[in-house]
Amino acid sequence: MPEDDGRTAGPTFDYVAPSSRRWAVGETQRVAVLPNGPYVVYGRVPLRRKLKIVSENNDSLTWQSGLEIETEDTYALCRCGQSGSKPFCDGTHAVVGFDGKEASLMPPYRELQHVHDAVDISAQRVGELCIHAAFCIGRTRPIAKMLADTGDSDVRSDVMGRIDHCPSGSYSYALSRGGESIEPDLPRAISVLEEEDGQASALWITGGLPVHRADGQSLETRNRVTLCRCGHSANKPLCDGTHREIKFSEQ
Repeated sequence: MPEDDGRTAGPTFDYVAPSSRRWAVGETQRVAVLPNGPYVVYGRVPLRRKLKIVSENNDSLTWQSGLEIETEDTYALCRCGQSGSKPFCDGTHAVVGFDGKEASLMPPYRELQHVHDAVDISAQRVGELCIHAAFCIGRTRPIAKMLADTGDSDVRSDVMGRIDHCPSGSYSYALSRGGESIEPDLPRAISVLEEEDGQASALWITGGLPVHRADGQSLETRNRVTLCRCGHSANKPLCDGTHREIKFSEQ
């Protein structure tokens, strides 16, 4: 609009490189990480909350699904951890000068996994993906120590169940070394995780939803991926459990 001194006032627009524009078109379900900005979710991907159910001693037991959060077809989720409308982005990242620089792209899961063979199960783990949700620890024995007893089908079933609840898929399993990994049947969705004592946690990306990094590279598409939403992970855009150290909260 023209002003008295002859200048005009209007919205400003940031330049978007052609290589990045492809993520802003079409209806394909995906998550795009914006440089120093939010996660933009395309394709009307369901968004919901999930609460970790724990024992009286805060031992991790399972996840409880909450109600779906209403969204538009395309929506933006906070990545800096400082939005006043979490889990959605409200632009605070630009005000605080959020540094969303991403860690180096990790090699594929199969290249990093440590394999632990047991009776009728082969447990696989990539420690770099762990967000410390603690399903692998248990009250008395961690998974690593239970593997010696998987000849007992009850123990083997317990190990499988714990691995199925690992949100990042740091742990996975097959029935034999080199066999196809058995994954839980998870829907294509995004879950806002809450852990014990109201601890705000990661964004849980499930069902093989593609995630495209801000640097133009893509994360390995997996059934389970956890993204940082506190803004402090050293493995951005992936969560590394730092939210627990800084006592990240949605308040």
